[in-house]
Amino acid sequence: MTMKTMKYVFWITGDYGSHPDDGWDPNALPVIKNINYRDMVAENVTYSARLDGISGDPFTGICISNVTIGLTEKPKELQWNCTNVAGVTSQVTPRSCDLLPPSDKVFNCPFPDHPHWDVKLKTCSHIDSKKIELIWYDFLQVLGVVSGILVLLSSVAECRGERILKPFDYPAINCRKHSALLTEFGGIGDGKTSNTKAFKTAIDHLKQFATDGGAELIVPPGKWLTGSFNLTSHFTLYIHKDAVILGSQEESDYPHIPPLPSYGKGRDGGGRFSSLIFGTNLTDVVITGGNGTINGQGRVWWDKFKQKKLVDTRPYLIEIMFSDQVQISNLTLIDSPSWNVHPVYCSDVIIQGMTILAPVDVPNTDGINPGTCAITQLNMWLWLDDLTHTNRDAIGTELGSKEWLGPVRDPIWSPNQGHSHQEAHLHIPDSAVIALGSEMSGGIKNVRAEDITAINSQSGVRIKTGVGRGGYVQDIYARKMTMKTMKYVFWMTSDYGSHPDDEWDRKAIPKIENINYREVVAENVTYSARLDGIAGDKFTGICISDVTIRLTQKPKQLQWNCTNVEGVTSQVTPQSCDLLPPSKGPLQCTFPENQLPIEAVKLKTCSYTASKKMM
Repeated sequence: MTMKTMKYVFWITGDYGSHPDDGWDPNALPVIKNINYRDMVAENVTYSARLDGISGDPFTGICISNVTIGLTEKPKELQWNCTNVAGVTSQVTPRSCDLLPPSDKVFNCPFPDHPHWDVKLKTCSHIDSKKIELIWYDFLQVLGVVSGILVLLSSVAECRGERILKPFDYPAINCRKHSALLTEFGGIGDGKTSNTKAFKTAIDHLKQFATDGGAELIVPPGKWLTGSFNLTSHFTLYIHKDAVILGSQEESDYPHIPPLPSYGKGRDGGGRFSSLIFGTNLTDVVITGGNGTINGQGRVWWDKFKQKKLVDTRPYLIEIMFSDQVQISNLTLIDSPSWNVHPVYCSDVIIQGMTILAPVDVPNTDGINPGTCAITQLNMWLWLDDLTHTNRDAIGTELGSKEWLGPVRDPIWSPNQGHSHQEAHLHIPDSAVIALGSEMSGGIKNVRAEDITAINSQSGVRIKTGVGRGGYVQDIYARKMTMKTMKYVFWMTSDYGSHPDDEWDRKAIPKIENINYREVVAENVTYSARLDGIAGDKFTGICISDVTIRLTQKPKQLQWNCTNVEGVTSQVTPQSCDLLPPSKGPLQCTFPENQLPIEAVKLKTCSYTASKKMM
């Protein structure tokens, strides 16, 4: 596109005010995602962009590449005005806002290589043989208008018709021999009809193929309201890019299940509601999509929790228990009632390409919480939707809140596959980018994290524990982190106060040792570090190297607040506390270079075609 004399080049507004009448539904929120703009030149522009999403319903998947905007002689100072949006840019001038950061992974935003309809226009003739020629232009010029591209949104209007699902490919740990659509089992994607029975019927039917190549259930375009349903082994749940699974807001749609063994009771107290998507004692299960959406519609649950109207713990969006060979990938998760993704007592887990969104004022919407898992790999491949935004920890490990149980399975994270430096972009205003604890009755060991970008977060890496927790946090390795606008870069707290009951063991002292941070850059920071060990039980073996921290305009005078810790630093600015003195010689903190077994896993390319049917 070529544009001249514009007020805005890009304009997306989520507050377009007109409605047909006064009875409009304030809960009818649009889903705006996968917006791609590329190859544009604009001249004489006042504002580059005004992009206003909806609070609690951000516009995601925005991609803008290869754009040059020439400004007026008196341009506005704030060129990119962005709120409640998430995405990425590449080769854009002037530079875009922080919510659309530049990416070295995306060079050209997607544009379909073939038309949706294979239609060839015909040349028609009038009886006097005067021809009307219909011409398809492959370019567009716009002159003297308010906005080059304007998206006006206040409610969703849809036109639906019978559609044949086009073939597509997707990566998975295993492909399936058999395939079915949810609509074949009575599914109705109108956003109002319950599909709980359709999901259960479909999965119960597909179980029979577990020993015959497995099966996949395709959730096609539409809005699919459902309560909790259970998965099966050798099975793939695929959520189409234009599909939205809507979590029911009725408590009766979520069965009651026992507390986790390592917790003794629900996270919120009492028992537990089953998660929206649940599985236990499974082998080889995949939950994936083409960036399809799971919307937990959590507002009702949040309100009940705040009003103390719930006896049992709110449902999670996805929970997989006592399982192995688990893949959760390429999905957008919105407004979970509580935690978003919770693999627990699992092994060989791959989680990648996730976008997780929730308002900042709601409780316990943690992003990804692996609990008591062995070999868990978090590859945050966030290409277009590269923003994880919750009010709680983006990535946390929770090992149970009961008394010390002795060693269970060691959780291992690796937000990197084969040292290919995949990025995670995270926005967590009120909590940590990576949190270790506080539930850790099984211990936390061998955690690796790298190539992480965090914006506007309370802390970068946080260890949360306290007397009575017991357990251990050992062999933690983090490197190559970029952080902007932080309260703390490093935070270790030994007085995290919550306990499962009043009978907690005051002699259960946690062991914290061998904590390694290196190659960290942080900007606009209030405190460099707050490191509080336990009197008589110091946190030891702390190593911090190659760290540059730039402070806010009004930083706190005491930058490193350290008590009951021991360790060493090297090339750290501002200089650390006396308990972490500079090393006498060059030092680079440890980061394991050996490849984890799960990093050797190669995902297969699986294909769906209409002819691949099961009945």
